[in-house]
Amino acid sequence: MLNKKCAEKDKHVGVEERGHWGSKVEFLLAVAGNVVGLGNVWRFPYLCYKNGGGAFLVPYLIFVVTCGVPLFLLETTMGQYTQEGGITCWRKLCPLAEGIGYGGLLILLYSCMTYIIILSWALLYLVFSFSSQLPWASCDNDWNTADCVDFSSHNNTFLWTNQTNATSAATEFWERRVLAISGGIEEIGSIRWEVLLCLIAMWIVCYFCIWKGVKSTGKVVYFTATFPYVMLVILLIRGLSLPGALQGVLFYLLPELSRLADPQVWMEAGAQIFFSYSIGVGSLTVLGSYNTYNNNCYKDCLWLCLLNSSTSVVAGFAVFSVLGFMAHEQGVPIAEVAESGPGLAFIAYPQAVAMMPLPQLWSICFFVMLILLGLDTQFVAMEVVMTSVIDMFPNVMRRAGKRECLLLLFCLICFSSQLVMITEGGMFVFQMFDYYACNGACILFLCVFETLALGWIFGAERLYGIIKDMTGVRANPFFKICWLYLTPLVSLGSFICSLVWYQPLTFNRWYVYPDWAYVWGWIMSISSTVLVPGCALYKLGTGTGNLYQRFLHLCQADPDWSRARKCDSELQHIGGEDLQQLAVS
Repeated sequence: MLNKKCAEKDKHVGVEERGHWGSKVEFLLAVAGNVVGLGNVWRFPYLCYKNGGGAFLVPYLIFVVTCGVPLFLLETTMGQYTQEGGITCWRKLCPLAEGIGYGGLLILLYSCMTYIIILSWALLYLVFSFSSQLPWASCDNDWNTADCVDFSSHNNTFLWTNQTNATSAATEFWERRVLAISGGIEEIGSIRWEVLLCLIAMWIVCYFCIWKGVKSTGKVVYFTATFPYVMLVILLIRGLSLPGALQGVLFYLLPELSRLADPQVWMEAGAQIFFSYSIGVGSLTVLGSYNTYNNNCYKDCLWLCLLNSSTSVVAGFAVFSVLGFMAHEQGVPIAEVAESGPGLAFIAYPQAVAMMPLPQLWSICFFVMLILLGLDTQFVAMEVVMTSVIDMFPNVMRRAGKRECLLLLFCLICFSSQLVMITEGGMFVFQMFDYYACNGACILFLCVFETLALGWIFGAERLYGIIKDMTGVRANPFFKICWLYLTPLVSLGSFICSLVWYQPLTFNRWYVYPDWAYVWGWIMSISSTVLVPGCALYKLGTGTGNLYQRFLHLCQADPDWSRARKCDSELQHIGGEDLQQLAVS
């Protein structure tokens, strides 16, 4: 019989249990909702067509195999094994690398501030979709200029092709009505009150989605993670039935093998993997930490990675079939209507929808899909931040009511910081955060040290054994090769390339930011990466013993915790009645 102390858990008066997912399905849906987001819909299809069509899948798949799946499995395993958040897990495995957790948490904070702005714009568009006539479908509105072209009338192709200053009705609605965009970041202007109301609504929804932790998050994902797929299938079927859809699909996938010689193609493929798989920032660690010890995370990770990449490819068919229809109706090349990011979601696709029969219906479907895709990613990011902070101070923050208060404070701080992004000059600030603070290079930097710390210091062979002990499945030995060699080398190479081929941010190819803005951008970019060496140096400087002894101590997993974790593993195999008898004895 196991020792009585092994069966007992440390309990403190008033301290709530950390909790687990209500079922395996909740975990799968939460991770799927986190990794399948807006980037699958508006970034991957654009990158595919821009970087050689079907040829882009070559570097994309290489990064999936060498970085995406190995890191996905690595981080999920970390969370499930330690049952800790993105920071405290490092204290158990490799204290020297704790700065990786802090760096990832800071990137998530930046992401929480920017991502929900997109949802606010989408909500505003959704509200306008219930109008008798879509406001971006005509040039008869107060905000339109003399250069506005209305494509929904199907007779303005000649005007578009012969007027250099012509702008579409959808573009003018986005820039002049929704954003009321100013001349630059120096002209902040006033707050857009309609966007402000939508932002408040989104924060309220996110708050109540996660205010009870995994108890509420696990239930919400049943809807938010599945319904977008219903909308995506509907839009896919509708898009493929439109005239010109085939040309759009061919333009999306037609291989251009010569582009494989361009290093920019490989860099963008790598950045897409690190963003869309949500690796490097601790999200998967936190989500995995709510699993039971013996959950088969190995099989889960393989299926979730397949789901993520498959969704990106399918979304490409849905998007480019519609863009092919749009180009067909306008009589222009598809390259002139294909855009990425906000340009696709708030200009190109709404403009195409306005040209279809029953435009309000398709507009509602599209923006409902965007909002639900984004909501999953947003509230999971918030949950990751909350869990990581609470796990650092469990005896204080796990008391009744503390989590709700902390979450409310977190929402208010983020909301206050976002107010500048919903002003007339807010788009310029938004792009600064998106381009520098949430930079892919920062995530690459964290992933390099993550694999070095766990593959070389903690031990790839040890990780391999942990997966076998937790799941009962022996993982493919290829993952050990990735953790030791391929993943750190590929991540480091991509990081160096991103610095060598760095291009300063511009807006719409015409606006160049002032020098002080670029300095501010680099400060935000460096703020997360500097935490890795900074935290290591602090721990080395404040430890006991000589420098070599401190270094060895910080490179070792907590031995007391490791023994306790082994004990927990054994308890997983004890039946409920036996466990009660054990506790009584």
